[in-house]
Amino acid sequence: MTPTWHGDPPPEPRPKGPDGWLRVVVKGTATLLVIGGGLVVLLLVRLPEALLHGARRPWTPAITQAVCRAAVAIIGLRLVVEGPRHSGPGALVANHSSWLDIFVLNATRPLFFVAKSEVAGWPGIGPLARAAGTVFIRRDRGDAARQRDILRERIARGDRLLFFPEGTSTDGRRVLDFKPTLFAAFCDDDMPQDFSVQPVSVVYSAPGGEDARFYGWWGDMAFGSHLLALLAAPRQGRVRVVFHAPLPVRAHPDRKALARAAEAAVREGFGRA
Repeated sequence: MTPTWHGDPPPEPRPKGPDGWLRVVVKGTATLLVIGGGLVVLLLVRLPEALLHGARRPWTPAITQAVCRAAVAIIGLRLVVEGPRHSGPGALVANHSSWLDIFVLNATRPLFFVAKSEVAGWPGIGPLARAAGTVFIRRDRGDAARQRDILRERIARGDRLLFFPEGTSTDGRRVLDFKPTLFAAFCDDDMPQDFSVQPVSVVYSAPGGEDARFYGWWGDMAFGSHLLALLAAPRQGRVRVVFHAPLPVRAHPDRKALARAAEAAVREGFGRA
């Protein structure tokens, strides 16, 4: 099981007041309607998609992207995207600050997430993640070979995978060391010659007057209270998503070198943003 980053104690939740609770109800209801409606559409489209394309998903990721764009807009978070999104064979890696990363990154382009196996059992989030085609893996060295096979199978289908090499979320104010384990799936002679890994920096700016770690979700923080604080806030901040130059896998001698190069790019973008 991946250890959780604890860091400093999280900020104390603020009283919400009548206006705050009104925002929770309005934004929360709108978000639920968008997610629920999108899930219905996704399941309806998935049937003909599966009949025509089998395990491949050429259509439904666009539905997930539209839902996530709408959810980010309803919350009021300003999304700024920089850099070209790689169109060739490849995967993406990003730093991880919050459950919000799922919505933010999915809003930028169609993709599939790689998540730890525990997420599949989370109430509400687990079923949604499964419907969206998330790849669930056990980050266990003894199971590493099977996990690599799963990732290679999804890549061979043409799925564009994104994973968080830090292995845990943080307070949004730092980038942790990248774990090289999952990079091994890309360092294989069977991978396309032009296969690349694109680093992505995700940088949140808190609303004025709020703790700088406002969007971070880490340690033992409860999802429910974090969500309520987010929806109740009278103002929202900004998230900047920076797509860096893709790293050709074959230009790196091994998974550790590839992980170091990806981490360096993400850190540079994080510090600059």
